[in-house]
Amino acid sequence: MKAMVLEEVRRPLVLSNLPDPTPGRGEIRLKVEACAVCRTDLHVVDGDLKDPKLPLIPGHEIVGIIDKVGEGVDEARLSRRAGVPWLGHTCGACSYCLAGTENLCNQPQFTGYTRDGGFATHVVADAEFAFDLDAPGDPVALSPLLCAGLIGWRSLKMAGDGRRIGIYGFGAAAHIIAQICAWQGRDVFAFTRSGDTEAQRFALSLGAAWAGGSDAAPPDLMDAAIIFAPVGDLVPAALRAVRKGGRVVCGGIHMSDIPAMPYSLLWEERQLVTVANLTRIDATEFFPIAREAGVRTHTTVYSLERANEALADLRAGRLSGAAVLVPG
Repeated sequence: MKAMVLEEVRRPLVLSNLPDPTPGRGEIRLKVEACAVCRTDLHVVDGDLKDPKLPLIPGHEIVGIIDKVGEGVDEARLSRRAGVPWLGHTCGACSYCLAGTENLCNQPQFTGYTRDGGFATHVVADAEFAFDLDAPGDPVALSPLLCAGLIGWRSLKMAGDGRRIGIYGFGAAAHIIAQICAWQGRDVFAFTRSGDTEAQRFALSLGAAWAGGSDAAPPDLMDAAIIFAPVGDLVPAALRAVRKGGRVVCGGIHMSDIPAMPYSLLWEERQLVTVANLTRIDATEFFPIAREAGVRTHTTVYSLERANEALADLRAGRLSGAAVLVPG
């Protein structure tokens, strides 16, 4: 198979020819149709997330066709389209798994971080952590839903049922969740990099009620805010912009340090929470809702060999929506 391999952090990925992987017990192999590029991939490549498996094939927003199954997996799954997300395996036995919070498992595996991912023509995944997807669906359009969609959905659930929702960082996750919010009848206030009028127009085209720079004040105090941008400075800004009793959700796996801030920003029962990973229940909830809401992902397609270019465009903020790698 062909794969883009991370041999050393902070170095470009290397196009490599590798033996086709073989699924073990409880595993499946997918022929990759599309793999979206996530900011978390960038954090892995850039060394923000420590101790990745090396060498490593990144990528965890994978859509493909199951072409081989390991021992113990129902052969009826062969030839089905499936999606593979960030959470690649859990122990099933720790207190978190037993309590239904498998996203906090003490011994997890993560696709494209501690096990090889989808920047390749083939990938092996735990069969229990791969989701069946619509057979007639477009794999390119589906791929961003596997992380940007799922983490966005978990973040939105954490934000609560308030009507006015702020979103800081209008990238792949935000452009999906903005559509869900609009379908639910909520008002979305979209915060972008200061002066990024293109991103602001994009947000408004997806149903946002207002769009402006992250240094601007929204037209009204918000019920909740979700921060997708990995910028710690946005935390006090978001707390300042939510009402009493409001909540700020940090939706990223990595963020720069949060600066010192006065206690008054948290007082009056404002809350600051984080989202960690996802659960399989999130997927069970989200995919039908995304279908009913008519979510349309906006994508820029790159060949597998152009993975470094896709990462560079994401790093530089040159993308609207999501970058997607397509093998072949």
